[in-house]
Amino acid sequence: MTTALEDLNARIDAAQAAFEKGRAADPHTRASWLEAAAAGLETDADSLVEIAHEETHLGDARLRGELKRTVFQLRLFAAEIRQGEHLDATIDHADPDWGMGPRPDLRRLNVPIGVVGVFGASNFPFAFSVMGGDSASALAAGCAVVHKAHDGHLNLAVRTAETVIAALDAAGAPSGLFSLVTGRPAAEALVDHPAVKAIGFTGSTAGGRALFDRAAARPEPIPFFGELGGINAVFVTEGAWAARREEILCGYASSFTMGMGQFCTKPGLLFVPRGQTDLVRRVLSGALADFAATQLLSSRLHDGYRQSVARLQSNAGVEVLVEGDFAETPAPTVLHTTAAAVRSDPSILRQEMFGPASLVVEYGDESELPALAELLEGQLTTTVQAEPGDDVSDLAARLTDISGRVLWNGWPTGVTVSYAQHHGGPYPATTSATTSVGTAAIRRFLRPVAYQSFPEARLPEPLQDANGWNVPQRVDGVWRRPVIAEGLPGSEAQR
Repeated sequence: MTTALEDLNARIDAAQAAFEKGRAADPHTRASWLEAAAAGLETDADSLVEIAHEETHLGDARLRGELKRTVFQLRLFAAEIRQGEHLDATIDHADPDWGMGPRPDLRRLNVPIGVVGVFGASNFPFAFSVMGGDSASALAAGCAVVHKAHDGHLNLAVRTAETVIAALDAAGAPSGLFSLVTGRPAAEALVDHPAVKAIGFTGSTAGGRALFDRAAARPEPIPFFGELGGINAVFVTEGAWAARREEILCGYASSFTMGMGQFCTKPGLLFVPRGQTDLVRRVLSGALADFAATQLLSSRLHDGYRQSVARLQSNAGVEVLVEGDFAETPAPTVLHTTAAAVRSDPSILRQEMFGPASLVVEYGDESELPALAELLEGQLTTTVQAEPGDDVSDLAARLTDISGRVLWNGWPTGVTVSYAQHHGGPYPATTSATTSVGTAAIRRFLRPVAYQSFPEARLPEPLQDANGWNVPQRVDGVWRRPVIAEGLPGSEAQR
């Protein structure tokens, strides 16, 4: 199932036409399109989950939870754009007495960038796939989307796209606003096409970097919003270890095996005080004894998992702490090393094992932790397990430098969709400084435009003094928030 290049070009042309037709839609109209897509997915849930189970080996509860998250996200984005804050409408009236000299009338607005190409992920067939965060946020921004389906769940991708397209058509959205393509030639051509103005990607570091370089090499380079994964290191202080070592080890075992270790936020490193290797082995062995293993998402990922564990295990100073296996339903593996070994070879800390495996690193003294953190590359998340009286200021400062999300006494698996969420991080975690989860993700697919000395009637509605869209405006430096009356469109979102 591969999209021919002429079909790809036709879908991009249709997406461009749909963008031009729909770009001026007011926030309430656009929000109604997102809500229609959400309702369509809900209505078709049983069929979608059945197909997803056949293609991914994931269970019913996991798939229904992920679909629920996808529907929730669409509705949250609809509520967000109804409020209009993403537009950042800013008005500076002409001022002859402005401090640096007379100021002309200036008005700035965020506008959608155009057609966005989105690449779906293998490990989240709903939440980071056809109508996942990238597609939903691009549509919320006012863009058109051409989605490249992941080969790991092609039938699900096609059915999901059909459901979404039918819902958008029924809601009156412009034809071609969303479409689907398949196959590697179409994927490469999607990145190259001059009408495509940005790419959203969730996947491997190697694949993401290849597409990132391709996007940058275009005659007109475009933004590449790639989420490439990470190691997600966890640091345990001496105080926390003394107070609740078994609790921490059990939480770690549960987190790194969640979803068979196929989450991008899986904790791949655990730093603990040295001297209790036997205890660590005993507690982790007990915590993993009743683990209910399932198949990995695909045979390709299974092969990659086996190779990554073998590669890391071959490093000098790395040994097996809890021996797993590579059966059809693999038992978890825990490897072990020391701070001295990773200082000698920092690459040990930079090898991702996509599956139910992780690495425990023993350190000698808590004062080593900031320097050990210096050896890490960019991370989606890092975690500190500490007690209230522990001084972790130096460590926390370093983790802030390299992380998109820093956790205190928690576990990184599980990324809620909300207003303050940030799912990103310095390279190689991502290729940008933006988030792919939460309402802030919408702003990736917007760009600011300033209008100088335009006649009032020729300005976009959000920049007119009359404020016909009733959105927040910053006027001469002061924010003016619209009052939404009960019963009017958007009133529920404002309360």
